[in-house]
Amino acid sequence: MVTTRDIEYTVGGITMAGRLALPGGTDQRPAVLIAHEGNGLSDRQRATAERLAELGYVAFALDYYGGGRLLTDRDEMARRFTEIQNDQALIRARGAAGLDVLLAEPRTDPAKVAAIGYCFGGAVVLELARAGKDLKAVVGFHASLSTPTPEDAVNITGSVLVCMGADDPLIPLDQRIAFEEEMRAGRVDWRMNVYGGAQHSFTNPDADPANAPIPGIVYHEASAKRSWRAMLDLFDEVLG
Repeated sequence: MVTTRDIEYTVGGITMAGRLALPGGTDQRPAVLIAHEGNGLSDRQRATAERLAELGYVAFALDYYGGGRLLTDRDEMARRFTEIQNDQALIRARGAAGLDVLLAEPRTDPAKVAAIGYCFGGAVVLELARAGKDLKAVVGFHASLSTPTPEDAVNITGSVLVCMGADDPLIPLDQRIAFEEEMRAGRVDWRMNVYGGAQHSFTNPDADPANAPIPGIVYHEASAKRSWRAMLDLFDEVLG
C-alpha cells in the first residue's frame, strides 16, 4: 500500500512544501525526484509521485517556488519564473534541497536515485546532473535544455533521456541541436526522443490551447504514454 506525506523544508529562507510517496514494505527502494512545471507544484506531480510509488519507487515531488502550490495568477507565475530562470545557482540550490529530502528518507536506496522534470522542472534536474549529483538517470519531459555552462556536462555521471515535442515552439530546433553538442562534448550516455505532432506540455492533460497564456501548450496523449514508457525502460536499465 502506498503512503504519502507532505514535507516542508527551507531553502534560502523560503519554505518549500513537497509530497513524498512510499511503496509498501520496509526495505530500501530505488528513488525518484520529481520537478514540476513552470506553473508550480500541482496535484498532477503529486499523483506522479504516487504512481511511481505504486511501481515500487520512493518518490518525492519537490517544490522550487515555495508554498507547494499551483500558481493560477499569471503575474505571480511570471514573477516567480523570472526570479529563477536565469539564476543557475538558485536553480541548483532549490533542486538540491529537494534531493536532500529524498535522500534523507530511510527507504531511499542512495545508490539508485533518478530525477525527472517537466517543462522548467526538466531544466532543474538537468542542472543537478550538470552539478555532479549522483543520479543514475535524469529524464526531462518537454524540458528546457539550455544552460549557461554546457561544459559542466562532463560532471554528469548517469544516463540522460529527454523527451521532446517535434513542434514545440518553446524549445526550438537550435536548442535541441545545442543540447546534442553539449552531451557529445561531455561524453554523456544520453538519448533524445522527439515525438512528431507534439508541442509543449504534451504530458499534461490540463494543457488546453484555448486557455494557454502562450501558444503551443497542448496535451498529446500518444506522446505522453510513449515518453512514460521510455522513462520506465531507462529506469529498468539503470536502477534495476
